[in-house]
Amino acid sequence: MEDLPDAAVLATRLKNTLIQYHSLEDDKWRVAKKMKGVTIWRKPSEEFNGYLFKAQGVIDDVVNSVIDHIRPGPCRLDWDSLMTSLDILEYFEENCCVMRYTTAGQLWNIISPREFVDFSYTVDYKEGLLSCGISLDWSEKRSEFVRGYNHPCGWFCVPLKDSPNRSLLTGYIQTELRGMIPQSAVDTAMASTLINFYGDLQKALQKA
Repeated sequence: MEDLPDAAVLATRLKNTLIQYHSLEDDKWRVAKKMKGVTIWRKPSEEFNGYLFKAQGVIDDVVNSVIDHIRPGPCRLDWDSLMTSLDILEYFEENCCVMRYTTAGQLWNIISPREFVDFSYTVDYKEGLLSCGISLDWSEKRSEFVRGYNHPCGWFCVPLKDSPNRSLLTGYIQTELRGMIPQSAVDTAMASTLINFYGDLQKALQKA
């Protein structure tokens, strides 16, 4: 059995880190890609030798539906084309768990499939929700996957002021894919992956 973290302490620290990212001034960010109503920015990460990405776009659905599709659970595998498996390893309470998931290869398999073990926490934020996560140093590894690492990341989802049935979704992602992959390839893949994430999420919600 793994030595699990103190969930309450980790959850509070994670939430505070994400709120700090969310309050960064606009001039700290540089646009990486803009497409289909979604904008991706980036800045050097303070956690590792890569980038912290910020993604933002409007989703045509209410906050709870959007977050239910993003947070760990059966919905996520149905629509997220990058995710190939997802298992909940440990529940702390309804909104807090440890999950293990795997991702498909990317960029014509230049980036091979990866495995992550993340602590995930969903909490009220202003009039919406924040769903955030961070990877754990989980000792049990599977030889067919490279173990990646998510530094603090998460999704803020709040209703649009003039249109409460639509949501503004803002994500912060900083993923260390590890293995032999050059960081420039990771950066190229990340911006495109985030644009696709919004499109796939919107399609899934329209079907729901």
